Amino acid sequence: MKRIRGYKYRAYPNNKQKEFFEKNFGCCRFVYNYYLEAKQKLWREWHDTLSYNEMCRDLTHSVKRENAWLREADSTALQQSLRHLDRAYDNFFRGRGGYPKFKSKKSSQSYRTMNVNGSISIDERTVQLPKAGRVKIVNTRDFEGRILSAAVTKTAGGRYYISLQVEEVYEILPNSGGQIGIDAGLTNLITGSDLNEIINPKTLSRHEKRIRRLQRSLSRKQNGSKNREKARIILAREHEKVTDIRNDFQHKITYKLANENQVVCIEDLDVKGMMQSRRLAKAISDASWSEFYRKLGYKMEDHGGILIKVPRTYPSSQICSCCGEKNPDLKDLSIRRWTCPGCGAEHDRDVNAAKNILEKGLAMIASQAS
Repeated sequence: MKRIRGYKYRAYPNNKQKEFFEKNFGCCRFVYNYYLEAKQKLWREWHDTLSYNEMCRDLTHSVKRENAWLREADSTALQQSLRHLDRAYDNFFRGRGGYPKFKSKKSSQSYRTMNVNGSISIDERTVQLPKAGRVKIVNTRDFEGRILSAAVTKTAGGRYYISLQVEEVYEILPNSGGQIGIDAGLTNLITGSDLNEIINPKTLSRHEKRIRRLQRSLSRKQNGSKNREKARIILAREHEKVTDIRNDFQHKITYKLANENQVVCIEDLDVKGMMQSRRLAKAISDASWSEFYRKLGYKMEDHGGILIKVPRTYPSSQICSCCGEKNPDLKDLSIRRWTCPGCGAEHDRDVNAAKNILEKGLAMIASQAS
């Protein structure tokens, strides 16, 4: 069974390679912005647009001749910038994203290059890239497969990463065959139908004091000064530290769930809508439910499990998991423990919701099978 998967490695380029990467970032950014502006102008004046093939021909026969410095960049990386622009418009018209924006050199930088006739390869310590040569990496993950492309990324904090897109043959990993329902929350990140709870680490909250201090320090620096750039990098690295801690925590929890269960049932949360709440937006963002569910999804697939999303309209918190009676009073979120008026069972709100989510998910599987 074949699949396409990404492998990401921390890279440590030398000064010459860093200079080449910066040129590539700038050239790809220029090409993207140039043709985004051209497409906007063409639409305003003639209600017409440029296809990917038309942009490629114009880039080769016109733009590169007028801007000879573009020839110093990886040619396939420039073509991929046009691919990204074309895909951005496609996503916009299909309702999968917003209108394409101009790229800025102030944020993280990246470019993608394709593996043409073995131009990209990897060994124990380095990755071979077109025009860049062998770039030193920390090789933490091995794979067997055909490399399709490579993406070089420089974060706002100055770290470099190389991500390889690989076509590989894989085998389904085993799992313990369990079944669990999960209720997501802010105090407990997840509460399981097996009564286990994972406390929300609130990673951003624990680093917020230092981030505020670094942000104030940055705001005092003069625009364009070296001290401001140093302060910006320090602040960016603190944000990256928060992201790294959160990702590490989520990877461990999702791997444990996928390794132990054949069926995991979750609630299909409207995270984007919930983020509109001024009071809870920061806490919801810190919990990062969408990213948690994304990681859980592909890990369940790797282990041959099933991830079921229960409709968000299902009143999992209001139904007694013992007798099925609905208690409308539980729309008040401050009620954390309650007694069923029908059967007298005492419930913890989150555990009861997790049990109902599991029951509903199993019913959905049964209905799909019949």
